Amino acid sequence: MNTYKLLTPGPLTTTSAVKEEMLLDRCTWDHDYKEITQKIRAQLLEIASATKEEYTVVLMQGSGSFAVESVMTTSIGMNDKVLIVTNGAYGERVVKMAKYIGLNHMEYRVEYNDYPNENEIRDILEEDRKITHIVMVHCETTTGILNPIEMIAKLSKEYGKTLIIDAMSSFGGMDINVSKLEIDYLISSANKCIQGVPGFGFVIARLEKLLGCEGNARSLSLDLFDQWKEMDKDGKWRYTSPTHVVAAFSKAIDELIEEGGVSARFARYQNSNRIVREKLEKIGIHAYISAEKQSPIITTFLFPNERFNFEDFYSFVKERGYVIYPGKLTDADTFRIGNIGEIYEDDIQELCNIIEEYMKVVAK
Repeated sequence: MNTYKLLTPGPLTTTSAVKEEMLLDRCTWDHDYKEITQKIRAQLLEIASATKEEYTVVLMQGSGSFAVESVMTTSIGMNDKVLIVTNGAYGERVVKMAKYIGLNHMEYRVEYNDYPNENEIRDILEEDRKITHIVMVHCETTTGILNPIEMIAKLSKEYGKTLIIDAMSSFGGMDINVSKLEIDYLISSANKCIQGVPGFGFVIARLEKLLGCEGNARSLSLDLFDQWKEMDKDGKWRYTSPTHVVAAFSKAIDELIEEGGVSARFARYQNSNRIVREKLEKIGIHAYISAEKQSPIITTFLFPNERFNFEDFYSFVKERGYVIYPGKLTDADTFRIGNIGEIYEDDIQELCNIIEEYMKVVAK
């Protein structure tokens, strides 16, 4: 298998040091391993600007979607109703989860390149007093749009709703003050902006809310309350944990701190994102999302013309050392370029040169 760099929203390119942590085998019952779990939990609270008196961290086996579903099945009771705000495929996946679980829910949906409208959400909350929870994806990686987290947090507080934020592709790559925003559940994954590898997700949960969830879960494996109750004793996961992934993630957090924390990583991501947008714009490849709505995580680009063939383009770029992402829209032909992970300005500059070369080749 050839080595190449991943320009994707996760899994992503990791450092050699993160990979090396996976060369050792660890026992789930061992004290040293359980200490790694507790270290991670404490560090994630710090990154979230949350205190252990108000919040806790629960790690959950599986991909990020497992962690999202664990929150949905645990935090929302049979007598509750959840408003799910969507403008992309990952918000729509939450709706699908709600249907599978059998939750009372409604979807507020806007176009993929639009923000949720504050007044429209306010009207929904005024009209339907049965709504108890609000869910929104922060960075919707379908398009790269960065949804207005401050707006939804304000409404949630004003109307006294439990707020669930899917921050899968944003946490660790941009500042999210969980305590100040009064987010009740924030969900992310090991293989995103903290730059670990796939294998578990995590939930930063308000203790007061989580303590009221005992017995709610419709799933044994995804019972967030029981997972927390066991893990909070000494760091032991309920069931077999992805030990190699956990150790790698611990190292990835250390590297985030060494880089200068979230602010430094955000600056790197933002710079890379700006470069790729500006350079591709100059050669006729336009971004789907307007600049003011764009996250620094991943960018969706429209096909430049009818002759553009994504498979040929993908192969051309991959042969030169980079892997990009296909689009995830239904109403437009697109592809996506991520810039999180162990990716720096030189990589982005080289990528843009490769794409420019491709455009010259197909123009002949």
